[in-house]
Amino acid sequence: MKVVIALGSNIGDTNSHLHHAIAELAKHIDVKAVSSFYKTAPVGGPAQDDYLNAVLIAQSEMDPLDLLVIMQEIETLAGRTREVHWGPRTLDLDLIAFGDHKINEPHLELPHPRAHERTFVLEPWLEIDPEAELTGHGSIADLLAELRR
Repeated sequence: MKVVIALGSNIGDTNSHLHHAIAELAKHIDVKAVSSFYKTAPVGGPAQDDYLNAVLIAQSEMDPLDLLVIMQEIETLAGRTREVHWGPRTLDLDLIAFGDHKINEPHLELPHPRAHERTFVLEPWLEIDPEAELTGHGSIADLLAELRR
């Protein structure tokens, strides 16, 4: 199953946090592509430093909820705390898409409910998968073009 994960960091050595997260994810899923790293302004939440963001595409046959648990463990190992909603963080891993699965559970919504509104997800995703589609929303290229208008 094709998996899309967004990565972000704005505390500490953001570059190292992203590289470490990619290496840790690769122990559990078959990473096929990783975007460039993009410096982006924070969206929502309190005043905070800019983020370093990326997107990776992988293949996985594991259950999406099991992958989410692994992602949260990787965040915790990177020093992630959840004190302020949309606040600064050492590492943020978001499961954006898992094949064409549609899941609406308390701990996981797929596709990610705000991915289609986030340039910091769409731009790096488009870089590594120009033909990508977000289930229920259409092509990544079209979504990004709309946001840029």
